[in-house]
Formats: sequence, C-alpha cells, structure tokens
Amino acid sequence: MICIKVLQIENSKILENRAANVTRDLIGSRIKAFRQARGLSQDDVARLLGFKDRQTVSTIETGTRRVSAQELLLAVEKLGAPIEYFTDPFRLEGEARFSWRQSGVPREQLEEHETCASRWIGAYRTLMPRVGRKTRLVRPSLGLTKRSRYEDAIDAGERFAAEFELGAVPAEHLVEVMEDALGILVLMVDAEAGISGAACRLPDLDAVLIARHEIAGRRHVDLAHELFHILTWEAMPPKHVEEAVESGGGRVEQMANNFAAAVLMPSAEVVRSGSWEKLDPDALVARLNLVASVLQVTSSALRWRLVALGELPAKRAQEIPEAALRNNGRMEVKSAPPPLFSKPFAEVLKMALEQGRVSARRAAELVDVSVDDLPELLAAHGVDYEVEL
Repeated sequence: MICIKVLQIENSKILENRAANVTRDLIGSRIKAFRQARGLSQDDVARLLGFKDRQTVSTIETGTRRVSAQELLLAVEKLGAPIEYFTDPFRLEGEARFSWRQSGVPREQLEEHETCASRWIGAYRTLMPRVGRKTRLVRPSLGLTKRSRYEDAIDAGERFAAEFELGAVPAEHLVEVMEDALGILVLMVDAEAGISGAACRLPDLDAVLIARHEIAGRRHVDLAHELFHILTWEAMPPKHVEEAVESGGGRVEQMANNFAAAVLMPSAEVVRSGSWEKLDPDALVARLNLVASVLQVTSSALRWRLVALGELPAKRAQEIPEAALRNNGRMEVKSAPPPLFSKPFAEVLKMALEQGRVSARRAAELVDVSVDDLPELLAAHGVDYEVEL
C-alpha cells in the first residue's frame, strides 16, 4: 500500500498522464470493484471523495464521467489502495471469477496465488488485441444444468471426445482442442503445494490453470475437470474453492468428474481388454495401472470410470489399496513437467515485446523471471526472442 507521505510528493503530472493513458471505464470499474469488495455503498464513496451525491460515483463507475488526476490521487489516499489498482490494465479487479481445485491450502496462500494468476491472465487478455489477436465472439457451452443426471455428464464427455476427434488417447490432444477450437487459455504454472488447478471466467475470455509439477495423469484429469466448469459456468457456477477429489464431493463436482472421465477414457478403449470384474485382485491392479498409463490418466480415476460403466462393482473398487495404484504402480515418476505457461501465451508476449506494447522488464515481472531468462522461457515453446540491450 502506498503511504500518505509518498502520495504527497507524487508528481501530479505523472498522475495526470496515468489517468489519461487508461480508459475511464477501467478506473470506474476498479472503483466499483474496490467498493463492493469492501462492502461500501456509492453514498459511502461519495462522502469519502467529497462528491455531492452518489450519482457522481455511479457515473464514474459506468464510465460516463472521467476521473481527474486530482480525484484519482484522492481515491488512492482515501480508499487506501495503490494507484496501480486503479490504472494497471493487467489486473483483473472485479472482473475475474475463479474456481480453485485444491486440498488443504491456507486461504492467504490461495489469495496470493490468485493475484499472480490474475496478472498472467490479465496480461494475455490485454495484450491480445494490441498485437492483432481477438478473443472468441461465441462461447461454447454444454446443455447441462444442476438437474441433469450423472449419466448426462458422461454422455456429454463421450460426445465431446468424439466430436472433437480426440482419438484413442484423448489426453494427448485435449490442450490443443481447448486452445485452438474453443479459444480457452491454458496455462501450466508453478502452483503452491496442494493446488491442482483452477478455472477462470472473464467477460471476454476463459482460462484454465494447471499445476505443471503434478504427475501427468493427474494434470490431464484436472484439465478435463476444469473444462467442464468452463463449459457449464453460467448454468452451474462452481464454488470459489473445491476439494481436489476423484470421487465424491458436491453434485457439480461429481458431474465434472464424470465428464472428465468420459472425455479422457473412451469406453471402447476401457472395455477392449475383456472383463474387469473376473480378474483376481493382483491382476486387476496390474491391468488398471497398465491401461491408465496408456491413456495417460491416473489408475484411481480409471477405477471409478469402470464403476460408472458398470464394468466394476463399487465395493471392489473401494477395496483396492491406494498404495497399489499410486503413480500407476511405478515406484518413481521422473517425467519432466511441461514448460511454463503455453505457446499461445508465449506468442502473444513475443509479439507485444517486438511491437513495443510491453517492455522486456515489465514482461519479465509479469512472468516472474529475470530479463535475461525471458528468452529461455519463450524458447521452451519454440518462440524465438532476443532481448535488446
């Protein structure tokens, strides 16, 4: 937070330039977001800023009235927020809705990670149009509601895999379909321990974040799970925080798990090897681990898919020791994680750098690397960029 002393010596010309370089809609929406987050009424803000009535605040929030440099300075002082809160276009204050898939993460850590995620998504959303790329005009959705059956979610998952031709191993192509066919931003990120992933809804963009250091099978299940939330957000908005479980949970979470399982584990591939129910315990575990590895999912997720398909009784699935399924039966998992962020993200960042839309220093700050390491981050996605000294 900027202290009053610093505010008093802030050059008014700089503030004037900042106010002029951002749209009135942006500042107004940020004032509204701050007000709502603090539980303040428009009358409260009017009194704090010395306006004659709430109508003035209303016209500022809707973008009808511009905020002067002096009023912006007063807002920073009286509302107790840094000036970047009101003027930084890369922030998502009051716009983004997140749903986190996590397990036992303290609220403070989750909020801190959400701030970082907002910065990454906000940078991409802001820079896209500046470099000539556009978000999708029409958003895809699934025709499901909270009253839909679990069988409906399974059917939707199977149809999704078929219509987008995900093939025998859908996990290999899901990210590509989400990015290219659906216009969803997918980011592989370094997440706090316990965070599996998140879905983010913006007025003009959808995004999914996945913890890249999770094992591959869990990453894929999380990805398909978050895809369900993106495709059903308006009909059944997910909670801000959900427990990362492969079975159980609330109704919407169970539907998401069923959809994800159907997308990633085609019934034809799952039942191809014959009857599962007749296998003895050791043979069942061995086949679970083998088929799950081929499909690039977790063995635990596969067993519940078998239950849903009627191929395995729920009682037998529950009796399988978790330790036998851990890492799909392998002692160690040493596969390298995918590179940070994504190729579309890297491409937009490179174009913004080359076109002077963002400085190398600012870009490095956004992605939490040094300026010298920025080319390496982009090169990991096959995007060449040289920092100009």
